[in-house]
Amino acid sequence: MSYVEIPGAKVPIRMWTDPASVEEGALQQLRNVATLPWIKGLAVMPDVHYGKGATVGSVIAMQGAVCPAAVGVDIGCGMSAVKTSLTANDLPGDLSRLRSKIEQAIPVGRGMHDSPVEPGRMHGFATAGWDDFWGRFEGVAESVKFRHERAQKQMGTLGSGNHMIEFCLDETGSVWLMLHSGSRNIGKELAEHHIGVAQKLAHNQGLVDRDLAVFVADTPQMAAYRNDLYWAQEYAKHNRAIMMGLLKDVVRKEFKKAKPTFETEVSCHHNYVAEERYEGMDLLVTRKGAIRAGSGEYGIIPGSMGSSSYIVKGLGNEKAFNSASHGAGRRMSRNAAKRHFTVRDLEEQTRGVECRKDSGVLDEIPGAYKNIDQVMAQQRDLVEVVAKLKQFICVKG
Repeated sequence: MSYVEIPGAKVPIRMWTDPASVEEGALQQLRNVATLPWIKGLAVMPDVHYGKGATVGSVIAMQGAVCPAAVGVDIGCGMSAVKTSLTANDLPGDLSRLRSKIEQAIPVGRGMHDSPVEPGRMHGFATAGWDDFWGRFEGVAESVKFRHERAQKQMGTLGSGNHMIEFCLDETGSVWLMLHSGSRNIGKELAEHHIGVAQKLAHNQGLVDRDLAVFVADTPQMAAYRNDLYWAQEYAKHNRAIMMGLLKDVVRKEFKKAKPTFETEVSCHHNYVAEERYEGMDLLVTRKGAIRAGSGEYGIIPGSMGSSSYIVKGLGNEKAFNSASHGAGRRMSRNAAKRHFTVRDLEEQTRGVECRKDSGVLDEIPGAYKNIDQVMAQQRDLVEVVAKLKQFICVKG
């Protein structure tokens, strides 16, 4: 589909979905965003749903301002995927050992490594800029400095919620590795610190929603936020890279006879800010639950733990600020999913997938998510499909 445009106070709201299918809470959040004095455009992806602070699946373009809640608390959250030389024929009949090995190598939930991972000891890992990255931690907000050791030990860990590690097959029978994670606790604490700062600033006192508090250009608060934001986005990127390195090591050991090789990784943020230019204006583009889909740029759009995922190539649609959805998107809140579904439902909906099937991940049941194939159909003018994947192992936090 092409987009549907609905009126907004300062800018129209371009939606790549049927507005009637969007819950009222999310629509009101979008209307609120469209009132911001600094806004120059608002695009809404087909995975749109209500979010804390700002709508998930929204792309907000502002001039001279940025809203930290519109990035979210998991700064730099995103996806990485890589195609391997393995095929379905290389897989063992019992996948539980492989899942166990992944969980041993990569801490999940609130877990962390016993000591920081040393990238220099990892097979083929590029360590350029590593020391400089950690050196810049000295320049982040004082309120999180005491988290230095924890941040180091959480580098290369999964987290919880919808974060996952998957082994997938594409339609040709090739095995892919895919994972989803962000900036872990350090990103969350940095985000919460800056959201708190923004909400106290004088220029934000008259906003319709205090969660939409912004930082404006040429202020020390904006400079501090952008410094910490970009550091946390880099942390998230390193976090995924290290996890992928650990995952590759598991594959090398478990499939030693097959001598697996790996193609170039695809990696993308979907909670972040980028400086981009549209219609002759330099803008700060915030994507919360959206990926960049510039012309020819590769991206990853996952489904739920029981459905398909997609490797895509962007079509460069400037009406969407070169963006696309970050996944299927929730159709049901976590609490609603826990009330509505049972563990038996989870077992049924994840049949054929080696994964947790207990009450602890019930809120991640496939039925709580939108239909990924429908979501993909709604953004045919945003991306083209490169590969369709289906998981056979899914590790959740």
